[in-house]
Amino acid sequence: MHGPFNRGGRRKPMGEINVVPFIDVMLVLLVIFMITAPMLTQGVQVELPQVSSEPIEQSQDNEPIIVSVDREGAYHLMLGEDESRLELEELTDRVIILLERQPGTPVLVRGDRNVPYGQIVTLMSSLQVAGVANVGLISEPPPSD
Repeated sequence: MHGPFNRGGRRKPMGEINVVPFIDVMLVLLVIFMITAPMLTQGVQVELPQVSSEPIEQSQDNEPIIVSVDREGAYHLMLGEDESRLELEELTDRVIILLERQPGTPVLVRGDRNVPYGQIVTLMSSLQVAGVANVGLISEPPPSD
């Protein structure tokens, strides 16, 4: 029986797979992830005030808890790579829990320059109620001319 798929002799089954297309797909995915990864770690967009000051020395033991207040006045809690938007009461409760797990963790506040001063003071007061003894304020150095 000779059909279009049976050309007379016995063919050996092919035991190899061409991996070149898989390598091409992996390289494209690698480029895509390399481009998008820095965009994912930006965090909350905050215009920090520009002042000249000495940097705070931090211990390398605990990663700081960063509380941000964005332009709209919304609160964000960042611990390492995790970032979540919270109401002030929820934020205070979370900070209490985090400080119970790791006492002595530094708490830093990033406040947008356009947020009213009273909102930052309210945040700092809530952090004090949560048991934070010292709060650091994050700013940017002024542009050098």
